[in-house]
Amino acid sequence: MMNRDSSMPPLRRLLGGAVALAVVGLVGTGCDLTVTNPGPLDDDALNTRQAMAGLVNGMSGDLSVALGNYLNRVAVGSGELHHAGNFVTEGAFFRGDFGPDEVNQDWARMHRARWVAENGLERMQRVLGPDFESYAGTPRAYLYAGFANRLLGENACVAVIDGGPAQPSSVHFERADSLFTRAISLAEAQGNADVVSAAYGGRATVRAWLGDWSGSVGDAAQVSPSYVFNAVFSTNTSRENLELAVQTINRRETSVWNTVHAEEPLDLRTPWDTVFTASGAVLAGQDGSTPFFRQTKYTSLGDDVALVRGTEMLLLRAEAALRNGGDVSTALQYINEGRAAAGMGDAQAGDLAEAWQLLQAERGSVLWLEGRRLWDLRRGYAESPPIYNDFLEGRNQCLPPGADEVASNPNLG
Repeated sequence: MMNRDSSMPPLRRLLGGAVALAVVGLVGTGCDLTVTNPGPLDDDALNTRQAMAGLVNGMSGDLSVALGNYLNRVAVGSGELHHAGNFVTEGAFFRGDFGPDEVNQDWARMHRARWVAENGLERMQRVLGPDFESYAGTPRAYLYAGFANRLLGENACVAVIDGGPAQPSSVHFERADSLFTRAISLAEAQGNADVVSAAYGGRATVRAWLGDWSGSVGDAAQVSPSYVFNAVFSTNTSRENLELAVQTINRRETSVWNTVHAEEPLDLRTPWDTVFTASGAVLAGQDGSTPFFRQTKYTSLGDDVALVRGTEMLLLRAEAALRNGGDVSTALQYINEGRAAAGMGDAQAGDLAEAWQLLQAERGSVLWLEGRRLWDLRRGYAESPPIYNDFLEGRNQCLPPGADEVASNPNLG
Protein backbone atom coordinates (compact mmCIF):
# COMPACT_ATOMS: atom_id res chain seq x y z
CA MET A 1 0.00 0.00 0.00
CA MET A 2 1.60 3.18 -1.14
CA ASN A 3 -1.02 5.85 -0.47
CA ARG A 4 -0.05 8.52 2.00
CA ASP A 5 -1.94 11.35 3.69
CA SER A 6 -0.71 14.45 1.92
CA SER A 7 -3.08 16.82 3.68
CA MET A 8 -0.27 17.90 6.02
CA PRO A 9 3.42 18.18 5.11
CA PRO A 10 5.53 15.54 6.89
CA LEU A 11 7.46 17.99 9.09
CA ARG A 12 4.34 19.56 10.53
CA ARG A 13 2.69 16.19 10.98
CA LEU A 14 5.62 14.90 13.01
CA LEU A 15 6.54 17.96 15.05
CA GLY A 16 3.26 19.87 15.36
CA GLY A 17 3.65 22.99 17.50
CA ALA A 18 7.43 22.64 17.63
CA VAL A 19 7.58 24.02 14.11
CA ALA A 20 5.71 27.14 15.13
CA LEU A 21 8.10 27.72 18.03
CA ALA A 22 11.09 27.37 15.75
CA VAL A 23 9.63 29.92 13.35
CA VAL A 24 9.11 32.42 16.17
CA GLY A 25 12.75 32.03 17.17
CA LEU A 26 13.90 32.82 13.66
CA VAL A 27 11.74 35.88 12.98
CA GLY A 28 13.92 38.70 11.69
CA THR A 29 16.52 36.48 10.05
CA GLY A 30 15.13 37.22 6.60
CA CYS A 31 14.21 33.57 5.92
CA ASP A 32 10.76 32.76 4.59
CA LEU A 33 9.73 29.65 6.51
CA THR A 34 6.09 29.64 5.45
CA VAL A 35 4.75 26.11 5.04
CA THR A 36 2.24 25.81 2.20
CA ASN A 37 -0.04 22.84 1.76
CA PRO A 38 0.14 22.01 -1.96
CA GLY A 39 -3.28 20.37 -1.85
CA PRO A 40 -4.37 17.55 -4.12
CA LEU A 41 -2.66 16.93 -7.43
CA ASP A 42 -4.38 18.01 -10.61
CA ASP A 43 -5.79 15.06 -12.51
CA ASP A 44 -3.55 15.86 -15.48
CA ALA A 45 -0.49 15.35 -13.27
CA LEU A 46 -1.19 11.61 -13.40
CA ASN A 47 -1.02 11.55 -17.17
CA THR A 48 2.70 10.84 -17.32
CA ARG A 49 4.66 7.63 -17.51
CA GLN A 50 6.40 8.53 -14.27
CA ALA A 51 3.07 8.53 -12.44
CA MET A 52 2.09 5.03 -13.53
CA ALA A 53 3.98 3.17 -10.79
CA GLY A 54 2.23 5.23 -8.12
CA LEU A 55 -1.08 4.70 -9.85
CA VAL A 56 -0.69 0.91 -9.72
CA ASN A 57 0.47 1.03 -6.10
CA GLY A 58 -2.64 3.08 -5.35
CA MET A 59 -4.77 0.28 -6.79
CA SER A 60 -3.08 -2.12 -4.40
CA GLY A 61 -3.60 0.30 -1.54
CA ASP A 62 -7.29 0.85 -2.13
CA LEU A 63 -7.88 -2.90 -2.42
CA SER A 64 -6.14 -3.46 0.90
CA VAL A 65 -8.12 -0.68 2.57
CA ALA A 66 -11.41 -2.13 1.32
CA LEU A 67 -10.56 -5.66 2.45
CA GLY A 68 -8.78 -4.74 5.67
CA ASN A 69 -11.56 -2.55 7.01
CA TYR A 70 -14.21 -5.15 6.17
CA LEU A 71 -12.61 -8.22 7.75
CA ASN A 72 -13.73 -7.54 11.29
CA ARG A 73 -17.38 -7.12 10.33
CA VAL A 74 -17.58 -10.02 7.92
CA ALA A 75 -15.90 -12.24 10.52
CA VAL A 76 -18.64 -11.63 13.09
CA GLY A 77 -21.28 -11.72 10.34
CA SER A 78 -20.20 -15.19 9.20
CA GLY A 79 -19.52 -16.81 12.57
CA GLU A 80 -15.74 -16.77 12.31
CA LEU A 81 -15.56 -14.53 15.38
CA HIS A 82 -17.94 -13.59 18.20
CA HIS A 83 -18.85 -9.95 18.79
CA ALA A 84 -17.24 -8.87 22.05
CA GLY A 85 -17.45 -5.08 21.82
CA ASN A 86 -19.84 -2.16 21.69
CA PHE A 87 -19.65 -1.01 18.07
CA VAL A 88 -23.14 -0.64 16.61
CA THR A 89 -22.24 -1.71 13.08
CA GLU A 90 -20.37 -4.82 14.19
CA GLY A 91 -23.33 -5.65 16.39
CA ALA A 92 -25.65 -5.49 13.37
CA PHE A 93 -23.38 -7.80 11.39
CA PHE A 94 -23.21 -10.18 14.34
CA ARG A 95 -27.01 -10.36 14.48
CA GLY A 96 -27.23 -10.67 10.70
CA ASP A 97 -29.54 -7.65 10.31
CA PHE A 98 -27.21 -5.12 8.69
CA GLY A 99 -28.66 -2.77 6.08
CA PRO A 100 -27.66 0.13 3.78
CA ASP A 101 -26.53 2.33 6.67
CA GLU A 102 -24.31 -0.34 8.24
CA VAL A 103 -22.68 -1.36 4.95
CA ASN A 104 -22.32 2.17 3.58
CA GLN A 105 -18.58 2.58 4.15
CA ASP A 106 -17.69 -0.97 3.09
CA TRP A 107 -19.75 -0.63 -0.09
CA ALA A 108 -17.98 2.64 -0.89
CA ARG A 109 -14.48 1.29 -0.20
CA MET A 110 -15.05 -1.84 -2.28
CA HIS A 111 -16.34 0.16 -5.23
CA ARG A 112 -13.56 2.68 -4.87
CA ALA A 113 -11.04 -0.16 -5.17
CA ARG A 114 -12.83 -1.46 -8.27
CA TRP A 115 -13.20 1.96 -9.92
CA VAL A 116 -9.65 3.10 -9.17
CA ALA A 117 -8.24 -0.06 -10.76
CA GLU A 118 -10.54 -0.13 -13.79
CA ASN A 119 -10.33 3.60 -14.45
CA GLY A 120 -6.59 3.46 -13.85
CA LEU A 121 -6.22 0.83 -16.55
CA GLU A 122 -8.00 3.12 -19.00
CA ARG A 123 -5.64 5.95 -18.05
CA MET A 124 -2.61 3.71 -18.42
CA GLN A 125 -3.72 2.77 -21.93
CA ARG A 126 -4.03 6.43 -22.90
CA VAL A 127 -0.73 7.49 -21.33
CA LEU A 128 1.44 4.52 -22.30
CA GLY A 129 0.00 3.96 -25.76
CA PRO A 130 1.92 1.21 -27.57
CA ASP A 131 3.95 0.49 -24.42
CA PHE A 132 0.85 -0.38 -22.37
CA GLU A 133 1.07 -4.14 -22.69
CA SER A 134 4.82 -4.31 -22.13
CA TYR A 135 4.78 -2.00 -19.09
CA ALA A 136 5.69 -3.99 -15.97
CA GLY A 137 2.82 -2.60 -13.90
CA THR A 138 0.04 -3.44 -16.35
CA PRO A 139 -0.44 -7.12 -15.37
CA ARG A 140 -0.56 -6.09 -11.72
CA ALA A 141 -3.21 -3.47 -12.49
CA TYR A 142 -5.40 -6.10 -14.16
CA LEU A 143 -4.80 -8.35 -11.17
CA TYR A 144 -5.94 -5.75 -8.62
CA ALA A 145 -9.01 -4.95 -10.72
CA GLY A 146 -9.85 -8.66 -10.79
CA PHE A 147 -9.56 -9.05 -7.02
CA ALA A 148 -11.61 -5.90 -6.40
CA ASN A 149 -14.40 -7.39 -8.50
CA ARG A 150 -14.11 -10.76 -6.75
CA LEU A 151 -14.42 -9.03 -3.37
CA LEU A 152 -17.65 -7.42 -4.52
CA GLY A 153 -18.98 -10.57 -6.18
CA GLU A 154 -18.48 -12.63 -3.03
CA ASN A 155 -19.98 -10.08 -0.67
CA ALA A 156 -22.41 -7.73 -2.45
CA CYS A 157 -26.02 -8.77 -3.08
CA VAL A 158 -26.08 -7.04 -6.47
CA ALA A 159 -23.65 -5.49 -8.92
CA VAL A 160 -24.07 -1.75 -9.43
CA ILE A 161 -21.49 -0.42 -11.88
CA ASP A 162 -20.79 3.32 -11.81
CA GLY A 163 -24.31 4.49 -11.03
CA GLY A 164 -26.03 1.91 -13.23
CA PRO A 165 -28.90 -0.42 -12.38
CA ALA A 166 -28.76 -3.38 -10.04
CA GLN A 167 -27.52 -6.51 -11.80
CA PRO A 168 -26.79 -10.03 -10.53
CA SER A 169 -23.70 -10.08 -8.32
CA SER A 170 -22.24 -12.66 -10.72
CA VAL A 171 -21.49 -9.73 -13.06
CA HIS A 172 -18.50 -9.03 -10.82
CA PHE A 173 -17.24 -12.59 -11.32
CA GLU A 174 -17.59 -12.22 -15.09
CA ARG A 175 -15.63 -8.97 -15.02
CA ALA A 176 -13.00 -10.58 -12.77
CA ASP A 177 -12.64 -13.54 -15.13
CA SER A 178 -11.87 -11.20 -18.03
CA LEU A 179 -9.45 -9.11 -15.95
CA PHE A 180 -7.57 -12.13 -14.61
CA THR A 181 -7.33 -13.54 -18.14
CA ARG A 182 -5.64 -10.33 -19.32
CA ALA A 183 -3.30 -10.42 -16.33
CA ILE A 184 -2.28 -14.00 -17.18
CA SER A 185 -1.63 -13.20 -20.84
CA LEU A 186 0.46 -10.10 -20.20
CA ALA A 187 2.33 -11.51 -17.20
CA GLU A 188 3.27 -14.63 -19.15
CA ALA A 189 4.58 -12.45 -21.98
CA GLN A 190 6.65 -10.48 -19.47
CA GLY A 191 7.88 -13.57 -17.60
CA ASN A 192 6.25 -12.44 -14.33
CA ALA A 193 5.61 -15.81 -12.69
CA ASP A 194 4.22 -14.32 -9.47
CA VAL A 195 1.43 -12.43 -11.19
CA VAL A 196 0.73 -15.43 -13.44
CA SER A 197 0.15 -17.66 -10.39
CA ALA A 198 -1.93 -15.02 -8.60
CA ALA A 199 -4.12 -14.47 -11.66
CA TYR A 200 -4.63 -18.18 -12.22
CA GLY A 201 -5.62 -18.49 -8.57
CA GLY A 202 -8.06 -15.60 -8.79
CA ARG A 203 -9.57 -16.91 -12.02
CA ALA A 204 -9.91 -20.42 -10.60
CA THR A 205 -12.15 -19.08 -7.84
CA VAL A 206 -14.42 -16.91 -9.99
CA ARG A 207 -14.79 -19.64 -12.63
CA ALA A 208 -15.96 -22.00 -9.91
CA TRP A 209 -18.47 -19.41 -8.69
CA LEU A 210 -19.73 -19.05 -12.27
CA GLY A 211 -20.23 -22.81 -12.47
CA ASP A 212 -17.27 -23.50 -14.77
CA TRP A 213 -15.75 -26.22 -12.64
CA SER A 214 -13.70 -27.65 -15.48
CA GLY A 215 -12.10 -24.26 -16.09
CA SER A 216 -11.60 -23.78 -12.37
CA VAL A 217 -9.78 -27.09 -11.99
CA GLY A 218 -7.53 -26.31 -14.96
CA ASP A 219 -6.57 -22.95 -13.45
CA ALA A 220 -6.16 -24.32 -9.92
CA ALA A 221 -3.70 -26.92 -11.20
CA GLN A 222 -1.42 -24.08 -12.35
CA VAL A 223 -0.89 -22.86 -8.77
CA SER A 224 1.59 -24.53 -6.42
CA PRO A 225 0.07 -25.71 -3.11
CA SER A 226 2.65 -23.58 -1.28
CA TYR A 227 1.85 -20.39 -3.20
CA VAL A 228 0.39 -17.32 -1.45
CA PHE A 229 -0.39 -13.89 -2.87
CA ASN A 230 -1.27 -11.19 -0.35
CA ALA A 231 -3.08 -7.93 0.08
CA VAL A 232 -0.36 -5.79 1.65
CA PHE A 233 -0.64 -3.95 4.97
CA SER A 234 1.85 -1.84 6.92
CA THR A 235 2.45 0.01 10.18
CA ASN A 236 3.62 3.12 8.30
CA THR A 237 0.29 4.94 8.75
CA SER A 238 -3.06 4.09 10.33
CA ARG A 239 -4.64 3.88 6.87
CA GLU A 240 -2.27 1.05 6.05
CA ASN A 241 -2.99 -0.92 9.25
CA LEU A 242 -4.90 -4.17 9.16
CA GLU A 243 -8.09 -3.12 10.97
CA LEU A 244 -8.90 -6.63 12.19
CA ALA A 245 -5.57 -6.68 13.99
CA VAL A 246 -6.30 -3.25 15.47
CA GLN A 247 -9.58 -4.55 16.87
CA THR A 248 -8.05 -7.72 18.34
CA ILE A 249 -4.61 -6.50 19.41
CA ASN A 250 -5.12 -2.87 20.45
CA ARG A 251 -8.70 -3.58 21.47
CA ARG A 252 -10.88 -6.59 22.34
CA GLU A 253 -13.80 -6.10 19.96
CA THR A 254 -14.08 -9.70 18.73
CA SER A 255 -13.37 -13.08 20.24
CA VAL A 256 -12.94 -16.66 19.06
CA TRP A 257 -15.10 -17.67 22.05
CA ASN A 258 -18.35 -19.47 21.16
CA THR A 259 -17.29 -20.17 17.57
CA VAL A 260 -16.68 -23.54 15.96
CA HIS A 261 -12.96 -22.82 16.07
CA ALA A 262 -13.02 -22.66 19.87
CA GLU A 263 -15.03 -25.86 20.18
CA GLU A 264 -13.15 -28.15 17.80
CA PRO A 265 -9.70 -29.70 18.31
CA LEU A 266 -6.70 -27.47 17.73
CA ASP A 267 -6.34 -26.47 14.09
CA LEU A 268 -2.99 -24.91 13.19
CA ARG A 269 -4.71 -22.80 10.53
CA THR A 270 -7.03 -21.08 13.01
CA PRO A 271 -4.71 -20.09 15.88
CA TRP A 272 -5.96 -18.30 18.99
CA ASP A 273 -5.10 -17.95 22.64
CA THR A 274 -6.88 -17.17 25.89
CA VAL A 275 -6.07 -13.85 27.53
CA PHE A 276 -6.01 -13.76 31.33
CA THR A 277 -6.11 -10.98 33.90
CA ALA A 278 -3.40 -10.58 36.54
CA SER A 279 -5.57 -12.59 38.93
CA GLY A 280 -5.83 -15.51 36.53
CA ALA A 281 -9.40 -14.94 35.32
CA VAL A 282 -10.21 -14.92 31.61
CA LEU A 283 -10.09 -11.34 30.39
CA ALA A 284 -13.40 -9.99 29.06
CA GLY A 285 -13.90 -8.27 25.73
CA GLN A 286 -14.70 -4.58 25.37
CA ASP A 287 -18.31 -5.35 26.30
CA GLY A 288 -17.17 -6.41 29.76
CA SER A 289 -18.68 -9.89 29.61
CA THR A 290 -17.60 -11.96 26.60
CA PRO A 291 -14.52 -14.14 27.33
CA PHE A 292 -11.68 -12.83 25.19
CA PHE A 293 -10.16 -15.61 23.12
CA ARG A 294 -7.75 -13.69 20.89
CA GLN A 295 -7.11 -14.65 17.28
CA THR A 296 -3.37 -14.98 16.63
CA LYS A 297 -3.39 -15.46 12.88
CA TYR A 298 -2.54 -11.76 12.68
CA THR A 299 -0.19 -10.56 15.41
CA SER A 300 0.87 -7.22 13.91
CA LEU A 301 -1.06 -4.28 12.52
CA GLY A 302 1.09 -4.69 9.42
CA ASP A 303 0.36 -8.37 8.75
CA ASP A 304 -0.74 -9.19 5.21
CA VAL A 305 -3.93 -11.03 4.19
CA ALA A 306 -3.98 -13.75 1.57
CA LEU A 307 -5.87 -13.15 -1.67
CA VAL A 308 -4.75 -16.45 -3.19
CA ARG A 309 -3.71 -19.62 -1.40
CA GLY A 310 -2.43 -22.71 -3.14
CA THR A 311 -4.21 -24.75 -0.49
CA GLU A 312 -7.53 -23.22 -1.56
CA MET A 313 -6.74 -24.40 -5.08
CA LEU A 314 -6.56 -27.94 -3.70
CA LEU A 315 -9.98 -27.46 -2.12
CA LEU A 316 -11.44 -26.26 -5.42
CA ARG A 317 -10.16 -29.45 -7.04
CA ALA A 318 -11.62 -31.45 -4.16
CA GLU A 319 -14.99 -29.78 -4.55
CA ALA A 320 -14.96 -30.42 -8.30
CA ALA A 321 -14.35 -34.11 -7.58
CA LEU A 322 -17.36 -34.26 -5.27
CA ARG A 323 -19.53 -32.45 -7.80
CA ASN A 324 -18.35 -34.69 -10.63
CA GLY A 325 -19.70 -38.09 -9.68
CA GLY A 326 -19.18 -37.90 -5.93
CA ASP A 327 -15.53 -38.93 -6.07
CA VAL A 328 -14.79 -39.00 -2.33
CA SER A 329 -11.39 -40.68 -2.70
CA THR A 330 -10.00 -37.98 -5.00
CA ALA A 331 -11.50 -35.23 -2.87
CA LEU A 332 -9.81 -36.64 0.24
CA GLN A 333 -6.51 -36.79 -1.61
CA TYR A 334 -6.61 -33.06 -2.33
CA ILE A 335 -7.93 -32.16 1.13
CA ASN A 336 -5.19 -34.13 2.87
CA GLU A 337 -2.48 -32.71 0.63
CA GLY A 338 -3.48 -29.29 1.92
CA ARG A 339 -3.62 -30.46 5.51
CA ALA A 340 -0.14 -31.95 5.19
CA ALA A 341 1.14 -28.61 3.90
CA ALA A 342 -0.17 -27.04 7.12
CA GLY A 343 1.49 -29.70 9.29
CA MET A 344 -1.73 -31.55 10.07
CA GLY A 345 -2.70 -35.19 9.83
CA ASP A 346 -5.11 -36.75 7.39
CA ALA A 347 -8.87 -36.29 7.67
CA GLN A 348 -11.38 -39.01 6.83
CA ALA A 349 -14.90 -39.15 5.41
CA GLY A 350 -16.99 -42.28 5.35
CA ASP A 351 -19.39 -41.24 2.63
CA LEU A 352 -20.34 -38.39 0.30
CA ALA A 353 -22.32 -36.48 2.92
CA GLU A 354 -19.38 -36.57 5.35
CA ALA A 355 -17.03 -35.50 2.55
CA TRP A 356 -19.15 -32.41 1.86
CA GLN A 357 -19.20 -31.53 5.56
CA LEU A 358 -15.44 -31.98 5.72
CA LEU A 359 -14.91 -29.79 2.67
CA GLN A 360 -16.96 -26.96 4.17
CA ALA A 361 -15.00 -27.20 7.42
CA GLU A 362 -11.69 -27.23 5.54
CA ARG A 363 -12.61 -24.11 3.58
CA GLY A 364 -13.53 -22.48 6.88
CA SER A 365 -10.10 -23.25 8.31
CA VAL A 366 -7.95 -22.54 5.25
CA LEU A 367 -9.62 -19.17 4.55
CA TRP A 368 -10.26 -18.15 8.15
CA LEU A 369 -10.37 -14.36 8.64
CA GLU A 370 -9.65 -13.61 4.98
CA GLY A 371 -13.08 -12.20 4.10
CA ARG A 372 -14.27 -15.28 2.20
CA ARG A 373 -16.56 -17.11 4.63
CA LEU A 374 -19.82 -15.24 4.03
CA TRP A 375 -19.68 -16.25 0.37
CA ASP A 376 -19.17 -19.91 1.23
CA LEU A 377 -22.15 -19.78 3.58
CA ARG A 378 -24.21 -17.93 0.99
CA ARG A 379 -23.59 -20.41 -1.80
CA GLY A 380 -24.11 -23.34 0.57
CA TYR A 381 -27.41 -21.89 1.75
CA ALA A 382 -28.56 -21.58 -1.87
CA GLU A 383 -27.91 -25.25 -2.69
CA SER A 384 -29.65 -28.46 -1.76
CA PRO A 385 -28.00 -31.10 0.44
CA PRO A 386 -25.34 -32.32 0.82
CA ILE A 387 -23.64 -28.89 0.51
CA TYR A 388 -26.52 -27.06 2.24
CA ASN A 389 -25.91 -25.30 5.55
CA ASP A 390 -28.39 -23.32 7.63
CA PHE A 391 -26.16 -20.70 9.30
CA LEU A 392 -27.77 -17.90 7.28
CA GLU A 393 -31.32 -18.91 8.17
CA GLY A 394 -33.10 -15.68 9.12
CA ARG A 395 -29.96 -13.62 8.50
CA ASN A 396 -28.81 -11.25 5.76
CA GLN A 397 -26.69 -13.16 3.29
CA CYS A 398 -24.85 -10.32 1.56
CA LEU A 399 -24.27 -6.57 1.48
CA PRO A 400 -27.07 -4.46 -0.04
CA PRO A 401 -26.13 -1.19 -1.79
CA GLY A 402 -24.91 1.37 0.71
CA ALA A 403 -27.08 4.28 1.83
CA ASP A 404 -25.12 6.81 -0.22
CA GLU A 405 -25.44 4.64 -3.34
CA VAL A 406 -29.19 4.34 -2.83
CA ALA A 407 -29.56 8.08 -2.28
CA SER A 408 -27.52 9.12 -5.31
CA ASN A 409 -28.39 6.43 -7.86
CA PRO A 410 -31.80 6.95 -9.51
CA ASN A 411 -31.59 3.45 -11.00
CA LEU A 412 -32.04 1.91 -7.55
CA GLY A 413 -35.40 3.55 -6.92
